[in-house]
Amino acid sequence: MIEKPTGYNAPFGFSSFVCGASLKVTALFLLFWRCLTIAKQELLINDEIREKEVRVIDSDGAQLGIISLKDALAIAAEKNLDLVEIAPTANPHVCRIMDYGKYKFEQMKREKEAKKNQKVIEVKEIRLSLNIDTNDFNTKLNHAIKFLKDGNKVKVSVRFRGREMAHPELGTEMVQKFADGVAEFGSVDKMPKLEGRSMVMIISSKSGK
Repeated sequence: MIEKPTGYNAPFGFSSFVCGASLKVTALFLLFWRCLTIAKQELLINDEIREKEVRVIDSDGAQLGIISLKDALAIAAEKNLDLVEIAPTANPHVCRIMDYGKYKFEQMKREKEAKKNQKVIEVKEIRLSLNIDTNDFNTKLNHAIKFLKDGNKVKVSVRFRGREMAHPELGTEMVQKFADGVAEFGSVDKMPKLEGRSMVMIISSKSGK
C-alpha cells in the first residue's frame, strides 16, 4: 500500500491512478489464473458454456460470426448436434457445432491406434557362464537373434563364480564371442563392463535403428 508523507497533499487524481493500477494488476492476475484453470478442464459443451456471446464455426467449417449463446445453442439443437467450446482463451470464446460423442470416439480411436503403432523397445537378458557348452551357447545365441529381429535390445551377462573372478578377461572374451555371433542383427551399444560379479554388455538391434 502507498502511504502519503505527513503533511503532504496528493495532487488531484493521484489516488484514482493508484486505485486504477491496482485494479489492472488484479484483472491481469485473474485472467492468468483463469487460463490456467481452463487448460486443465475438458472441453465445455452445450449448457456448460457460460459466455453471453460466442464466435461460432458451423459443422461444415463455415464461419457464422459472433452470435448470442442462446442462438448458437438453438442452431446446434436444430441440427441435432452439440455446441463445443474449442477456444476458451479467445475473445470472444470460439465454439464449433459438431457431434461431440463422435468426436470423442474418433479421438480415442486415434490415440489407441497411435499406441498400437508405437514400438516399445524391451531389454532382454541372456545369461551365460564361463563353462557353458556349445549347444547351450548356440541356443542362447538364437534366442538373442530373435530378440534383435523384433527390435529389442539384448543384455548379455556372464556370472563369475568363486575363483573365476580372478580371470575377468575370460568373461570379456565370452561376451565378445556372443556379439560376433549376432553381428548381422545387432551391434554393441554398451561395451563389456564388470558389474559386481558379472561381465555385462548391451547389444542394440540393427533393425530398430
